[in-house]
Amino acid sequence: MLPALLGALEFRCNNTAYQSVMQALDLLRRWATVSGKTRFYDPATPVPLDGVVPAAWREAVVDDNGRIERIPYELCVLVALRDALRRREVYLAGTGRWRNPEDDLPGDYETSREVHYAAIRQPLDPTAFIADLRRRMTAGLDRLDAAIDTGTAGGVMVTRRGGDPWIRVPKLEKLPEPTNLAALKQEVIARWGTLDLLDVCKEADFLTEFTSEFSSAASREVIDRATLRRRLLLLVLFALGTNIGIRQVVATGEHGETEAALRHVRRHFVTRDNLRRVVTKLASATFAARDPAWWGHGTACASDSTKFGSWESNLMTEWHQRCAGPGVMIYWHVERRSICIYSQLKSCSSSEVAAMIEGLLRHCTDTDIDTNYVDTHGASVVGFAFTELLGFRLASRLKNTSARSGSTAPTTRPRTPTSATCSPVRSAGT
Repeated sequence: MLPALLGALEFRCNNTAYQSVMQALDLLRRWATVSGKTRFYDPATPVPLDGVVPAAWREAVVDDNGRIERIPYELCVLVALRDALRRREVYLAGTGRWRNPEDDLPGDYETSREVHYAAIRQPLDPTAFIADLRRRMTAGLDRLDAAIDTGTAGGVMVTRRGGDPWIRVPKLEKLPEPTNLAALKQEVIARWGTLDLLDVCKEADFLTEFTSEFSSAASREVIDRATLRRRLLLLVLFALGTNIGIRQVVATGEHGETEAALRHVRRHFVTRDNLRRVVTKLASATFAARDPAWWGHGTACASDSTKFGSWESNLMTEWHQRCAGPGVMIYWHVERRSICIYSQLKSCSSSEVAAMIEGLLRHCTDTDIDTNYVDTHGASVVGFAFTELLGFRLASRLKNTSARSGSTAPTTRPRTPTSATCSPVRSAGT
């Protein structure tokens, strides 16, 4: 199987640092016709090791006589190739997802570099960017260190655990309930009672006319908008949103619509692009209706994924190790007042960092998001780098934080880490 795959796929690389991986792939192609009974490579054949075989695998690949065994070496080559493809350092010719990363750059990038840098508000000189980032990080650590010294850090302290510095964050205490909240709840219940979901949908459409965003995927429309609005609101969206299903809605009767008519609307009008426009319109209308004196100005959102079960015949279905079942993931971006501004479908194994950045860039609502809260799955070096370049603050939950401190610990308490040259500092919780 491996020789056939290598013969059918054309891997290319523009980075000289990954030429060892390309040389290893060429070696596998040349030895594809050699019998599998040949255990070791020919000593006269140059076999690249640096950048291909990790140090932990050297003993399994190279024997005591310096010979290189083929099977473990091929496994190392495939692992190195997988990592290089994920980093886009090696690309696959003639594909879409694994295409040449330079094709993703603007066509006039080299000639209009100043314009593109100005669009993301970053300096042309990388040393200026690094110096500014280092200055801000140092200032932030100095403020934390001073707050811990003066006892104004809200209970955050640096202690010792197992001989290593340990950042301890106290748990937040429950705030008392406002005195007028219970009376406000009672007044809302007395005035409106329990609201029906269909009434909410009709009122939302009356105020925003979001059903006008549903355009047909066909070349023409023959259904008048009043009938379409009735079928969309009362039947199709209600059936899909409540998971009742179109067939069960039809079985309830009292609306005069057939299953064929509702499935026609579902097939031609309920598309991903239409739903994205509807969500954008409803979210923007909600933000416009808010009184800033009560609600404030929302500039932050939180993002996370939720697993939904799906049939194994679905091409995107994967086994979710933590949830112990097959399914897909829906990644949500929720504004701090619980308004969903973006959602997307992803596989269980795909990166949450990429989904987080996509939602920040493409939510298309009227709110200006500058901060995004994520859990440990959305926090990575790549995530911090890209959000910094794009002008967003990534506020992540850090589990087992690792940092380094260049100064020795004082006798009173460990100092807050300011550089990366000493023992690790871990977080006791967030």
